[in-house]
Parts: sequence; C-alpha cells; structure tokens
Amino acid sequence: MSQEISTEMRNKAGNYFKEGYNCAEAIFLTYRELLAPEMDPALVSLFTGFGSGVGESGCMCGALTGSIAALNMLKGRTSNQVSRDEAYQLAREFTEKFTEKYGVTCCRVLNPHPFETREHLTNCLKITGNTSKMLMEFLEEKGFNE
Repeated sequence: MSQEISTEMRNKAGNYFKEGYNCAEAIFLTYRELLAPEMDPALVSLFTGFGSGVGESGCMCGALTGSIAALNMLKGRTSNQVSRDEAYQLAREFTEKFTEKYGVTCCRVLNPHPFETREHLTNCLKITGNTSKMLMEFLEEKGFNE
C-alpha cells in the first residue's frame, strides 16, 4: 500500500504542476489535503515566490522548500515557547534525503534549462512529482502515515 499512496502523491503533485502551479505550490496543495485539510487552500499564495528556486533566482529547489513546508504542517511550532528542534530535524533529514537523490538542492543545477522552456517545465514536472513521492515515503518511514 505504501508504494500505491507514494505513487498517488507523485501523480497528484504532477497534476497540480501541469495545471500551472509551480513546484512549491504543487507540493503544498498535495500535502495540505493529506496533512492539514483544515488549512485554507488559498494559503498556496505563501508558496508562489518559492518557485523556480525562489523567484527564478535558481537557488533552493521549490519542490524541496514546499516539502519542508509540508513537514512544518506536522511539526512546525505555533509559539516561540515551543521547541523547534523536531521541525529542524525533519527538515534537515529530508534535505539530506533530497540531496542524496539529486546531488544538490540548487534549482539552476538540478534544471539547467532556461526558465519556462519546454525542457525546463518537463524537468520540473519530474522533480516535483518524484519529490512528492519521496516526501510520502519519508512520512511513512517516520510513522506519520494514516
């Protein structure tokens, strides 16, 4: 079953991307449904600037930043009186997993094609879908599956 839900989450994120959402928005929308359905879907606006490596700067991959945001839906703190250690640990571990798979976290290295070209969009679709799948596997590995 875990392979089935992981594949479903890959496809769901890919479909959001195909609909015109960027990588970070697609990951947020996919995992909001699963992890925090009470959250307003309009919060996707908080993720828009993370696309294309943060505003087309080519820095940190938006699929990765969107995934860290999804982890924060589970373990992010709501008060400065609460420890941030668990959220930091999950973010670090997932970033390490992402880096292990792709070698880098930098958008321009992951996808060297000019922004918005067919090659760029095709590559981003693959990275977004596969990162969503990796995130689901990570959540299951950490015992967050339902």
